[in-house]
Amino acid sequence: MVKSWPVLTKSVTSSVIYTAADLSAQTISKSSADPYDLVRTSRMAGFRLLILGPSLHFWFNLMSKLFPKRDLITTFKKMAMGQLLFGPFMTAVFFSLNARLQGESGEEIVSRLKRDLLPTMSNGLMYWPFCDFITFRFIPVHLQPLVSNLFSYLWTVYMAYMASLEKPVSVTG
Repeated sequence: MVKSWPVLTKSVTSSVIYTAADLSAQTISKSSADPYDLVRTSRMAGFRLLILGPSLHFWFNLMSKLFPKRDLITTFKKMAMGQLLFGPFMTAVFFSLNARLQGESGEEIVSRLKRDLLPTMSNGLMYWPFCDFITFRFIPVHLQPLVSNLFSYLWTVYMAYMASLEKPVSVTG
């Protein structure tokens, strides 16, 4: 399927992994009597299906075209591009879209980004470079989104937790 329907396959795979990760995050943080928030899980799955899954497909293909080698220097270039461009952009899109779908205003979304984006990116620097190194250095391009999605399971548990934090207090000024 990954060769005949690459974008669809990668998008569905991404969505399924995200669904499992969000349910795991909810299991960790809720009491046993609380129901699962399936609307939240649907938001998470939809983001991966419609936005991140296709984006990963095109991102890894772009990196392969811009930097076709798989040597150490090229791997570090791809990792840097991911940390400087793709990661921050997709994290901001995730937080913004998720907040909007929860009914937050533009001002609340900006407050959320100010509060959560930098700490999330900093924490990502402790996790994603290792994952990206393995992915870019050793995995064939057509399987890189799948491997990245597998690595993203743990990260998604963290992101789902961050996205579920209370609305930030808006400071009007």
